[in-house]
Amino acid sequence: MSRTIALPGFVNAHSHAFQRALRGRAAGSDFWSWRETMLAEAERQTPASVAEIYGETYRELRAAGYTAVGEFHYLGPETALAAARAAADAGLGFVCLYVAYARGGLERMRQPSVVDYLAELENLRAAGVSVGVAPHSVRACPRDWLEELGRYAEREKLVLHVHADEQPREIEECLAEHRRRPIELLADCGCLGEHATVVHATHANGAELDLLRETGSTICVCPTTEADLGDGFVPAVRIHHRGIPLCIGSDSNARIDPFEELRQLEGIARRQDGRRGVFGTEELWQIGGRNGARALGLESWPELSIDLDHRSLTGVADEHLLGALVAGCGADVVVAP
Repeated sequence: MSRTIALPGFVNAHSHAFQRALRGRAAGSDFWSWRETMLAEAERQTPASVAEIYGETYRELRAAGYTAVGEFHYLGPETALAAARAAADAGLGFVCLYVAYARGGLERMRQPSVVDYLAELENLRAAGVSVGVAPHSVRACPRDWLEELGRYAEREKLVLHVHADEQPREIEECLAEHRRRPIELLADCGCLGEHATVVHATHANGAELDLLRETGSTICVCPTTEADLGDGFVPAVRIHHRGIPLCIGSDSNARIDPFEELRQLEGIARRQDGRRGVFGTEELWQIGGRNGARALGLESWPELSIDLDHRSLTGVADEHLLGALVAGCGADVVVAP
């Protein structure tokens, strides 16, 4: 029988579980052409298909060492309930980051008004689903929606998650409409703070990063998806120098491996700064677990179990275990629950 050790589970703070179905597809030459394929996949989802696809994805997450997930969900309330059930069946802590969508995307993603969105969110809360407020982006939500959602999240003490600065075109469009960059607009609208998480921030400039630092906001990075979609490199060193909290997400689920997300984050920082160990081992584990739990408003989440006799850990001394896991191991070191 293999020796095992229990460790804090990883927390996946940003998932689109249905996008697991796109794994391996060519799906266009850039983010925007990939997005068309993604929207077609979103269009065909039903509560039954969500139960199946999300169930498979969540079991894969759990086997990889994620023990809680924030599902950034824009497929409607019925499928949100199916997603919550799938997570419970897989043994995952679950927060539905229920998405507000005023314009763009698909008709099924959109709510007629912010009042309608909040009614859907409250119905999920009444059904016992843990929720967060999630304006999709500054592309999908106009200023008045962002202002109302910022007020609501603060009043109800709910977490708020939002995509921002993932693509240069997104920034250009925001400047054209608002004369503000996305994170600047979020700050103006009350959508930043210790309860808030900005997803990606790949192309955030110094002034935007300063706003995140000043407000105590978190950034959720998703390195495997950002690489897959050609988003660019998160400004890891500038984020680290400012002390902005980070967490991780599997996002499109093109790859499900929290060790790889953390290793890519550190690898990006090393290439940017020209030195090793930009993020220390303990810091990486905090990014992978505790920071994600805080970003989702979770006070507790399940542990994971590591196979100490796995070949990847051969010859590793006990005092180097955590460092070896993030430096050279994959999700197969996790003992399936």
